[in-house]
Amino acid sequence: MSVCKYCNAVHSKEVNYEQSEGATLYQELTKLHQDWVHKNDLEIRSVGCLWTCDRPCSVSFSATDKATYVLTQVPLSQAAALLEFGELYLKSKAGDIPWKQIPEALQAVDKAKVPPLSALTSQD
Repeated sequence: MSVCKYCNAVHSKEVNYEQSEGATLYQELTKLHQDWVHKNDLEIRSVGCLWTCDRPCSVSFSATDKATYVLTQVPLSQAAALLEFGELYLKSKAGDIPWKQIPEALQAVDKAKVPPLSALTSQD
């Protein structure tokens, strides 16, 4: 899981990005992750800009041979729901998560699903 550390509703020279909304979400995720049953299976990392600046906070899920998900407009209060989504992602063979299984708290956020490269090249 990658969390954009620069996500913030306001961007200006005065913003302390060490305390941005993205950094805050990352800190909450890492705190919950410490006691999470799947902590050894899912890495959470803080990354630079995911280029969704008008839709903070942004989080992505990616793995080899799995679909990639990019979630935007994730509220700071939904760290636990992101871990629920992470569990579904881990359990899915190809990263396919049925819409109805997505945690209710994340159903309203914007989502993009990108097929794995292996699926794209196998269709040629």
